[in-house]
Amino acid sequence: MQAKKVSFHTLGCKLNFSETSTIAKEFQENGFTTVPYGEKSDVVVLNTCTVTATADKKCRSAVKKALRISPDAFVAVTGCYAQLQAKQIAQIPGVDAVLGANDKFNIFQHFKSFKKQAEVSLYSCDIDEVSQFNSAHSSLGRTRSFLKVQDGCNYPCTYCTIPNARGKSRSGTIEQTIGEAKKIVKEGHKEIILTGVNIGDFGRQNGETFFQMLQALEQIKGAERIRISSIEPNLLK
Repeated sequence: MQAKKVSFHTLGCKLNFSETSTIAKEFQENGFTTVPYGEKSDVVVLNTCTVTATADKKCRSAVKKALRISPDAFVAVTGCYAQLQAKQIAQIPGVDAVLGANDKFNIFQHFKSFKKQAEVSLYSCDIDEVSQFNSAHSSLGRTRSFLKVQDGCNYPCTYCTIPNARGKSRSGTIEQTIGEAKKIVKEGHKEIILTGVNIGDFGRQNGETFFQMLQALEQIKGAERIRISSIEPNLLK
């Protein structure tokens, strides 16, 4: 029996790319073959962004493109825009599932057959209920990998939707982060780029610090370069 095919399309930041890659690994572990977005597939997963004013337009365009090529594909939409505008996305013709911040990594808990549905399955919750940190890293066949070390933000800036889309600041422990980094090295990546919403906030709920995490990462054999993405200097205390 031929393996089912899945394609992914990511809108937005490097954090989204790391999460898409982790979702892709789950599909691969469940027997799916990953094909490039734009090729015929049985399942299409769209990981959305909400930072720009064109989020709705880009999401609709991506759904239309996917269904133009694969009219019978199961279309799942997740990411920041899916958390903020779940009901709006559910009204887009051809969408089968919308998964908010708490469910983007739980797609196989909700679906088994991935068949087109008469009604949209909507999995979303109030952002205040989102408290779990899900580690992730990108595996794009390159020498570098984006490692998610932190998620969410505690700064309610009036112009920013991120706290409402990703929830409060949270991260894993240093031990968990090192474990994920070792997976990256084992996959053959030489450079690790630390990413998150506010990476300087790493470890605060665990009594750990971003600097301590960097010191631990430096000890990993095979990690030739550790790169820090944008960071708020005031958090490095």
